[in-house]
Amino acid sequence: MELEHSHDSDAITRRLAEENKPNYIRDWVYGGIDGAVTTFAIVAGVVGAQLSSGIIVILGLANLLADGFSMAASNYSGTKTEIDDRARLREVEKKHILHAPEGEREELRQILEAKGLHGNALKEAVDTITDNHDVWIDTMLSEEYGLASTLRSPWRSGLATFASFCICGAVPLTPFVLPVSNALYWATGLTGVVFFLIGAVKARWALAPWWRSGLETFLVGMLAASAAYVVGYLLRGLA
Repeated sequence: MELEHSHDSDAITRRLAEENKPNYIRDWVYGGIDGAVTTFAIVAGVVGAQLSSGIIVILGLANLLADGFSMAASNYSGTKTEIDDRARLREVEKKHILHAPEGEREELRQILEAKGLHGNALKEAVDTITDNHDVWIDTMLSEEYGLASTLRSPWRSGLATFASFCICGAVPLTPFVLPVSNALYWATGLTGVVFFLIGAVKARWALAPWWRSGLETFLVGMLAASAAYVVGYLLRGLA
């Protein structure tokens, strides 16, 4: 049987070092899907309303910048909140260890006991962890509060989201900028490809095969775009 990675000592060391680094793939996928969906929804809605290509480009570009900045700012703030919350809880644990060390040792003992440690093994584990305050605090943050040990940079998260949003969101606008004949058909096809590629890449972190994840993202994205087109078509008389 072929395994996903090697288990020799050097390979394990390298893999653990890589896995403990922040990963910004989630931000790229998040921004890319939203950028493609929202921009194509605007394109489809405006085409459905039978407005000009110039209006499509103007509204599409406005969406790319405004919504892209909005998503980047939201992701930045959300990621920064996680960091601030971890810092707050770290100070809480530091204070509790200083003023109520035996209570904190008991918390740690019960946590490790729930994981199956008993007797001398439990006592040695508690003693070893509590000998180093940084390890003790990190262990409590992870086990008591469920916080991740690796945190992403708020700036990099925001920039990744904005870049992905703009890159993928620009695809539906391309046929209207060039311009080409049957621009909506080109926009639909290209956006569908983007949806599928995003889903296929997303499968790298899922159990579903790449083609199924790609198809799922494709269907969800095109459903949103179709709904926007229908709404725009029904309201075309108001424009």
